[in-house]
Amino acid sequence: MSTGTDSSHEITLGVNGTARRVRVPGRRLLSDCLRHDLGLTGTHVGCEHGVCGCCTVLLDGRPVRSCLMLAVTADGHEITTVEGLAGPDGMSPVQRAFGESHALQCGFCTPGFLCTVTALLEENPAPTDEEVLEGISGNLCRCTGYQNIVKAVHRAAELRAEES
Repeated sequence: MSTGTDSSHEITLGVNGTARRVRVPGRRLLSDCLRHDLGLTGTHVGCEHGVCGCCTVLLDGRPVRSCLMLAVTADGHEITTVEGLAGPDGMSPVQRAFGESHALQCGFCTPGFLCTVTALLEENPAPTDEEVLEGISGNLCRCTGYQNIVKAVHRAAELRAEES
């Protein structure tokens, strides 16, 4: 809902399971809203062009580039950031697998990978190596060489299956 000449909008976002109301300028990016307005700094901004995948969050369970999406377009939707991946009893299987498999180094790309892989395994609980590579192809990492990330995806699939 616009509030006149200031072109700001009050929106309601479901963020990590909690309804959050926030007033944002019409051109505020979702990544900036999450980081600056809501204080969820786990969402990283890398290239600001949607290429690197660092800003990936889940919108209604699907991975999206939050640096390409206006916050007002997320009004009424459920957003899961890296902060919301863990369950009440600790880390998610994907988070645990990334740690166990040494699938991170500097960690800058990790939040985007964690969100991407969470959605990938929700859609395909037992992906092949080829499906993993396709699934993570939109996320860039400058440190790891990807081998341990692929291992982490398979380990996360195992952990998820054990929990079922």
